[in-house]
Amino acid sequence: MTEAREYDIVLYGATGFVGKLTAEYLARAGGGARIALAGRSTDRLRAVRDTLGSPAQFWPVLMADASSPSTLDAMAAQTRVVVTTVGPYSRYGLPLVAACAAAGTDYADLTGEPPFVRDSIDLYHKQALDTGARIVHACGFDSIPSDLTVYALYRRASEDGAGELDETNFVVRSFSGGLSGGTIASAVEVLRTVSSDPNARRQFADPYTLSPDRGAEPELGAQPDLRWRRGRQIAPELAGLWTAGFAMAPINTRIVRRSNALQQWAYGRQFRYSEHMSLGSSAVAPITSAVVNGVGNTVSALGNRYFRLLPDRLVQRVLPKPGSGPSAAVRQRGYYKAETYTTTTTGARYVATIAQQGDPGYHATSVLLGESGLALAMDRDELSELRGVLTPAAAMGDVLMTRLPAAGVSLDTARLAPR
Repeated sequence: MTEAREYDIVLYGATGFVGKLTAEYLARAGGGARIALAGRSTDRLRAVRDTLGSPAQFWPVLMADASSPSTLDAMAAQTRVVVTTVGPYSRYGLPLVAACAAAGTDYADLTGEPPFVRDSIDLYHKQALDTGARIVHACGFDSIPSDLTVYALYRRASEDGAGELDETNFVVRSFSGGLSGGTIASAVEVLRTVSSDPNARRQFADPYTLSPDRGAEPELGAQPDLRWRRGRQIAPELAGLWTAGFAMAPINTRIVRRSNALQQWAYGRQFRYSEHMSLGSSAVAPITSAVVNGVGNTVSALGNRYFRLLPDRLVQRVLPKPGSGPSAAVRQRGYYKAETYTTTTTGARYVATIAQQGDPGYHATSVLLGESGLALAMDRDELSELRGVLTPAAAMGDVLMTRLPAAGVSLDTARLAPR
């Protein structure tokens, strides 16, 4: 249905900070892809295009605005894939999801907003199934490192005949960089939504809130988002370390659990998943990890109930603006490394390691999103047969496992000694 489109990829939001970085990446790595830039101002789009060098000099620019659904419909009808950096997605994203679902056009975004993803599922999953669209959320640092390392472990254990995944833990071992203004704006939008809507708050508390079939999910007891644990409780290889819950666990864990369910619980019916960040092994690490975890849980609990009471003017004054970001030198110095440990139902143990140079919220995310768009546009015959509202692993896990290492993202799996 999408093969005769004029463009392979339209990048929507190309004048924003992460949008510009994604445009730069596509200009470097896009190869023969037919790419256009879209946004509210064609003059600003041309100014961005002029900075991208010769590969992009003839890219068309398209006017599209979330407040004008007809412009989104026209954009979606012209391309195989829309890649969007326009957030907060709860505020601006659903009209574009609607346009892509109706047109049978694939879609990729950077959302870290579970309520938005839930709305996207409820409103447009069936229509996207009918038209053949892949609506793929969370294609940046949230949540590709989480989603893809678990997928890689599943593939490795399956190839070894080692059973299904059981206890699985993502651990951020090292990290340098910050959260983008857009990511923080998305977090604020989530807090505003769940603190204002009791139903959204109940959904947000459910670890399976993004499941395609909540009644079919296993009952595995409490699965808190932010857990305080010693490293050796996760894996012997982490003995001496102390961890706290990873700040992005509330979105990442739900994306990973949806990946499992979309693939008919291929990871396993007893699959349990949590996320952590290492706080080192110094003498003060136990105290630091306890404080960090306690503060995180307290802020989450209070924010989910009372954030709506804060004056918008105060919130806007203290938070960085969407579209802002660090210098190129700072972005280049950033990095992350994460390890995902699993024990299978046969007792086999594995680790998947992912690492990438570049600030996670900016440089690294632009590479991950750019490669997701290219995978959807250029590797269509190798993608999953699934359609509808998907996750990165469910839509394009095998393709990303090939594409990302070629783009400078290291991804490896190893079998570990038994406990």
